[in-house]
Amino acid sequence: MFVANLVSYILVLLGAVNWGLYGIFNFNLVSAIFMGDRSVGAIIVYCLIALAAIWLIIYTVFSGGIIRLLPHRKEHV
Repeated sequence: MFVANLVSYILVLLGAVNWGLYGIFNFNLVSAIFMGDRSVGAIIVYCLIALAAIWLIIYTVFSGGIIRLLPHRKEHV
C-alpha cells in the first residue's frame, strides 16, 4: 500500500503545483507539457491526479487518519 500512497501523494502534489501556477501566473503546466488542455495526455494526467486524490481520501478515512509513505519497518529485538 505504501507504493500506492507515495505515487498518489506525488500526483496530488503535481496537481497542487499546477493549480498554484495557474492561479498565480495563469500558466497551466500540464496543458503546456501536452500541448493543450484537452489533449489525450492532459486528460489522462488530470484523471490520474483525481484518482490519486480520491485514493488518499479513502485510504485516510479507513486507516484512521494515517498515511504511510514509507514501508512499515519490522521491530528488531
